[in-house]
Amino acid sequence: MKSTEDQLNHVMVEFYEKLSSWEQAVVKDNGYSLPQIHTVEILGGHGPLRMKELAEKLGVTTGTLTVQIDKMVKSDLVTRMPHESDRRSILVALTEQGQELYLEHDALHLQLTGELTAEFSDAERIQLLSFMKRINAEF
Repeated sequence: MKSTEDQLNHVMVEFYEKLSSWEQAVVKDNGYSLPQIHTVEILGGHGPLRMKELAEKLGVTTGTLTVQIDKMVKSDLVTRMPHESDRRSILVALTEQGQELYLEHDALHLQLTGELTAEFSDAERIQLLSFMKRINAEF
């Protein structure tokens, strides 16, 4: 019999792989890369961010992010704008098209969440939410 820790490890890896496969399948038909969609998700959820903040949330270097943001500006998904109080900083924000993509993609996530938790009671959903928040806080 495997330990609880071992079972939890395998279940978390399996969930990650399934979610990643779902994400790849959803993204491949819209013409944008997965990193671009992740950038749209973060900006949609947090609002305009400095390049450094956005790079940290994505887990990439600012150099890598600069190349990606250049492409996203050309695709009219994001715009760069000066920071109001820090003239050295540039903020990245979603354009109207970027916001529309965020809302479409977020609706797909909401639908998936509903499907995955359809058999859960309200108490189980609240418990899962609590566990997921605690797990996310560890990152």
